[in-house]
Amino acid sequence: MTNWADGAPAADMAPWEGGWYRTAQRLASPNHGPRPVQTSQVDLIVVHSISLPPGEYGGGAVQQLFTNTLDWDAHPYYQGIRGLQVSAHFFIERTGVLWQFVDCDLRAWHAGQSFYRGRSQCNDDSIGIELEGLEGLHFESPQYETLARVCQDIALRYPIEHIAGHEHIAPGRKLDPGPGFDWPRLQGALDWPAQRFPLNTRADPLQLR
Repeated sequence: MTNWADGAPAADMAPWEGGWYRTAQRLASPNHGPRPVQTSQVDLIVVHSISLPPGEYGGGAVQQLFTNTLDWDAHPYYQGIRGLQVSAHFFIERTGVLWQFVDCDLRAWHAGQSFYRGRSQCNDDSIGIELEGLEGLHFESPQYETLARVCQDIALRYPIEHIAGHEHIAPGRKLDPGPGFDWPRLQGALDWPAQRFPLNTRADPLQLR
């Protein structure tokens, strides 16, 4: 499935090998499917946060969750998510290391029941990026740097018009990435129009100068 904007120069596709991002560590997840045939374009990036167990970092449990290899008996918290089958296209560790689990031309299972920019089922036409972190707490500078870079390169291949948090596409059900995520910082790094960001996250343009 080809979703990138018409007329993009061939050189701009250099970061990509099909829907796989060349500089990411690739670990294929079985939790994906085709995008619906009626999906005309992938125009939304969804930012999430995750850590397993919550608040613990760097143990590889997120990668195991997304590849259905997590030992459900390894921690009491896992009993509440036993058997869960989920994925995201990307995962960014606290150090900024980037992983990819699902070809971006395919539908990853990251958003769940959701509604944004007048459309429901955001998995159908979005790309999901998980940040290693706990909702409400801060994220690290290398994560913002990697996130900005991958968002810019996603926009070379796909006609991105919106970027939002899980909390914005599933309000009341999800809270991530939460108030610890610095949306103005990301807006400034991307230099995208404010209209691409959720209304309550937009920075005053004068603050970004």
